[in-house]
Amino acid sequence: MTAEAASAGGVSTVMHVRCPDRLPEETYRQVLEELTGLSPVVQALPPSAALVELKGALRYHGTDTRRLGEMLRVRTLSRLGVDVRIGIGPSITVAATGSAQVLEPGGVLAVAPGQAADWLAPLPVEALHGIGPRQADTLHEYGVHTAGLLAAVSPAMVQRLLGGKAGRTAADRARGIDPRLVVARALPSSATVRRTFDRHTLDGATVRATLLDLVVQLGRLLRRRGQAARALTLTLGFAGGTGWAKTRRLTEPSAHDDDLRTLAYRLMDAAGLQRGRLTGIALKTEDLVDADQVAQQISLDTAREARLVAEAAMDRIRDKFGPGVIGPAATRRAS
Repeated sequence: MTAEAASAGGVSTVMHVRCPDRLPEETYRQVLEELTGLSPVVQALPPSAALVELKGALRYHGTDTRRLGEMLRVRTLSRLGVDVRIGIGPSITVAATGSAQVLEPGGVLAVAPGQAADWLAPLPVEALHGIGPRQADTLHEYGVHTAGLLAAVSPAMVQRLLGGKAGRTAADRARGIDPRLVVARALPSSATVRRTFDRHTLDGATVRATLLDLVVQLGRLLRRRGQAARALTLTLGFAGGTGWAKTRRLTEPSAHDDDLRTLAYRLMDAAGLQRGRLTGIALKTEDLVDADQVAQQISLDTAREARLVAEAAMDRIRDKFGPGVIGPAATRRAS
């Protein structure tokens, strides 16, 4: 289901995502990881929902909000086998109400800011996000059956029907008014990037280039989140369905390509590949911490300091022109 009213000024920037009921916790965490690939401002709503602030993501990805929703749905379906229901609107109330209107198994519904009140108007009051069964029953008793009728009743009257604070909130939300902000909360405790090969590969140079490309993606993801990793896991998939995985800890938490690459190469060397036909590679950082909590060590290694300066410059270029515009030359082989 996809609907987007013509914009009447402004852009909807709040995304509400509903996962299937009874989703396993680990899969829910993986969905959250996919969300942080769109925007660093993700608010987890366990056990199976989340909010995303899209303001920065619109500039970063260079597309509109509905396409961002469709992009997320494709990713969760192709990577995790999970379909999601997505609502996008100018406020949390509109976005969450929208996602609930999407029919299962999934889809995207986007409401433009200038059309929020009109879109809400025909919905039953119980469909309005934040209106509970008891409140809906009370409103029904007084003949208020739709969000439009609720918006037409004076706020003072709604307060008398539902109580002071609850009444003010309900009156505002029926008009699409919701000042709450999406607050980054409960970021995933891990981050994963992966690559599957179209054909089983034995080419060591291709494997090395792919691994480096994954390191660059992973480092960028961590830095956008403001996180650093204490541990790194390399997982290899082989023809025939077998696999290999190994985890090692970093000497200190880091989100820098230098540190992640060094450890990733050591893990790959530990795999002792001979003639194994690879079907895929995954890198996962675990035991994540807030980057602000990582002590900044004074370094006399001028070459490393220069690489960190270059890394920051490349991040700024990627922010402006896209993630694939710059990177190590070797990664072009993996593209």
